[in-house]
Amino acid sequence: MNDSGPKPHASTNPPPDAARADRAEAEKRYIELVDEAITDFLTRQRLVMLEISPEAMPLVDHIETLCSGGKRMRALLAYWGWRAAGGSARAPEVVLAGAAIELFQSAALIHDDIIDHSDTRRGRPSVHRAFEAMHRDEGWSLNGEEFGVMGGIVAGDLCLSFSEAVFASIGSQQASTGRARRIFDIMRTEVMAGQYLDGLSEVMGTEDPEEAIHRASTVIRYKSAKYSCEHPLTLGAALAGADEALLKGLSDFGLPLGEAFQLRDDVLGVFGEPEVTGKPAGDDLREGKRTVLIALAERTATEEQAAFLESHLGHPDMDEKTVEAMVDIIRDTGALAEAESIIRTTERQVQAALRKIDTEPSIIGALEDVASRALHRSS
Repeated sequence: MNDSGPKPHASTNPPPDAARADRAEAEKRYIELVDEAITDFLTRQRLVMLEISPEAMPLVDHIETLCSGGKRMRALLAYWGWRAAGGSARAPEVVLAGAAIELFQSAALIHDDIIDHSDTRRGRPSVHRAFEAMHRDEGWSLNGEEFGVMGGIVAGDLCLSFSEAVFASIGSQQASTGRARRIFDIMRTEVMAGQYLDGLSEVMGTEDPEEAIHRASTVIRYKSAKYSCEHPLTLGAALAGADEALLKGLSDFGLPLGEAFQLRDDVLGVFGEPEVTGKPAGDDLREGKRTVLIALAERTATEEQAAFLESHLGHPDMDEKTVEAMVDIIRDTGALAEAESIIRTTERQVQAALRKIDTEPSIIGALEDVASRALHRSS
């Protein structure tokens, strides 16, 4: 449904500042609607939990706490994909789609934090650590850490189930058996496969530098890039009945945007400020993440530098001095500069793809704004 009538002549467009303000207001209202949809759904789930047992309520509580944070970038991309295909601004379908995507994001974060042994998320205890703290505060028996992992796994599974329930409630043919449903399903499969490949890369250890870069790039694409940017865009457009040309244009824009977004995330995972990112300095290094940044460093590192990286990467009790030494190696090998260069090159691809999307100028401006926020961020 990309035929929304003739596009306005440039002279009829509002001034850039006014157009940007209009888009910001539309995004603000949409995010409010998505937040309301998530809150309403979780409120209903609390009633279900009460019927089962009040003791199960922390599952929903911790999901809601996690869902209350974040920038809603994925939901916003679904919204602008929907609008690009001619969807109306406040249609319930795209609100529910945004809520489903954000619940899926929360489920992925819960499980990712367990896998990575992360203590914090968005400046608060990660969900499994919150369950562990509950065990400690109540003075319960057996192993508190194991209880925390159990609670986190169940909460993540439940959140994944919630995501599916919200998406199914859209009720349209596109969400039931059409292109939008296929995108939603493949998105979830790809993230799970990407998560496994991420864990696999950590245990495989040292390999040929070019192979390591290729492997890390594959993880970026399937664990993050597609579900962070490409799939939300195309899912929103598909819900509105977009034709194949528009879907391809959005995909060509969204995939490189997602890859650059994740590479920026990897840079922040090493060089970001903890008070801004909400995670401790060097957390990715302690978790042993085999990112593109690490692969780039090992490709040009001296034998001594490479040995130092390999001997310390993935040590959860790494002290600050060792973290600083690893950060210095990553910078001195030119890996940081090369990663920034890749981000800039990919950003040019994003801009080129954006110019080819056949939709209203105001929608192009909105996508450009979202891309800028995704690539030029500090958290």
